[in-house]
Amino acid sequence: MAGFKPLSEQTLMNNYVFSMVMREPKRIKPLLEYILGKKIKSIRMIEPERTMKEKFESKGIRLDLYVEDIDGVVYDVEVQTTDQKNLPRRMRYYQGMLDITFFPAGADYNKMRKSYVIFICNFDPYGEERYIYTFQNRCDQNYELLFGDDAIKVVVNTKGTKGEISPELKEAIIYLDREEVTGPYSKELDDAVNELKSNEERGQEYMMLMTYGAEQRAAGKYIGFVEQIRRWFDKKSPMPVKDAADFVGITVPQFEGVLSLIKEHPDWDDGEIADQADWRI
Repeated sequence: MAGFKPLSEQTLMNNYVFSMVMREPKRIKPLLEYILGKKIKSIRMIEPERTMKEKFESKGIRLDLYVEDIDGVVYDVEVQTTDQKNLPRRMRYYQGMLDITFFPAGADYNKMRKSYVIFICNFDPYGEERYIYTFQNRCDQNYELLFGDDAIKVVVNTKGTKGEISPELKEAIIYLDREEVTGPYSKELDDAVNELKSNEERGQEYMMLMTYGAEQRAAGKYIGFVEQIRRWFDKKSPMPVKDAADFVGITVPQFEGVLSLIKEHPDWDDGEIADQADWRI
């Protein structure tokens, strides 16, 4: 498969590898404890790559790893290898999706669960070289006063060098960053990663998922083109076709082909138009 590295060349910082390896309580529970510096009684649910879609027409998300402990605390754990300069807002969105998905309409707000959104990054999004950045809402006039919404966001920087962390967390961070085995926990992770990468069935599944994901992204791009052309048509825009095609980012023949389909099939939605359009011209 051109463009995709096979599963055998991936590390624990790959979303698929992370979600598959960490689906076992014996691996994710210690990691959460090391990151948060607290004991967790027991894990009662782990869902790798959980898709979350709320009721409204907005962007859904797929969690790398969704975890619940026996006390009802929820944890969303994500691995990030690309700095898209939007980490705080992404974490805000993920937090909101957790609340919308798991808080029933009409329920007592005091029953809302404590939640942690944890992003493990192989880059430093804040430039302070810290291992851990922990964020909670506080009062500007009194920094000691917590807002008390029990929504906590944690960024783990595998490139960090500053801050007091436990030897166990440092071991985990070193393995996540450069696959070095320095103790029993990282050995457990390394064994699980190697077992996964040597599994032929999992390798085929991984490539299938990567291919499907690429197809879905391409489909979304084409639907976006159709949406823009439809707006140009519906608003009877005075912009010439050539300029409109340049603005959308496609060729004039592609633009005119989509426009013809919109006129010929007014009952088709944007997805149907995108499927039938010839994007090769």
